[in-house]
Amino acid sequence: MLEKIVNLKPQSFRSWVKVAIAAIAIALVIIVAKQFNIQQVLQNTLLWIQSLGATGVIVFIGIYALAAVCFVPGSILTLGAGVIFGVVWGSLYVFIGATIGATLAFLVGRYLARSWVSNQIAENTKFKAIDEAVSREGLKIVVLTRLSPIFPFNLLNYAFGVTQVSLKDYVLGCIGMIPGTIMYVYIGSLAGSLAMLGASTQTSPEAQRVQWIIRIVGLIATVVVTLYVTRIARKALQQTANLDQAQG
Repeated sequence: MLEKIVNLKPQSFRSWVKVAIAAIAIALVIIVAKQFNIQQVLQNTLLWIQSLGATGVIVFIGIYALAAVCFVPGSILTLGAGVIFGVVWGSLYVFIGATIGATLAFLVGRYLARSWVSNQIAENTKFKAIDEAVSREGLKIVVLTRLSPIFPFNLLNYAFGVTQVSLKDYVLGCIGMIPGTIMYVYIGSLAGSLAMLGASTQTSPEAQRVQWIIRIVGLIATVVVTLYVTRIARKALQQTANLDQAQG
């Protein structure tokens, strides 16, 4: 192992350093998060935002974007948006904040880890073929994964950054967040006050119906994206195999 590290090319070494820095940063965020009651901190933040009036919109969007980058769960913020801003405006502000945060995380993943991933798959034609195939269908895949709650939002932002999915397709694919965003903001609006978040929103029959709709849509999206990516990967592998036979 030591010999491999010593013999690394400068470019490869820099890639490994970037990945190590990213991993350490993520670990530090998780450790810090565990030392605080994040839910209480976010509820206090929402109370502060509510007291800011019109300025609260900009602050809310900024905090939501920062939360996405720092792996902070955005569910409380999303529910709180329904209380503070209502369903329509709350959904819009959550979508803007989530899209900005997701894009920033994507760029961090792209510029910190993409070169490392490229080096790892450079010698593996099969993985490289799958990566390229997925990039061609990037918009559809991003939309489908955004519809599915199975794929962790914060982690997915960084994960797409190390694929060949274009920034344009990635940003456009964020429209897949809209149905889930509206539904969760609506659930939050049923609470009536920030103090009731996580309580009445869980027991209300209307909220439970909406949650079941979210689960069903998410399940369908999960099945579709799994089958779709599997088909793309199989096709890419077949094309690679045919090319190898032709060259052989």
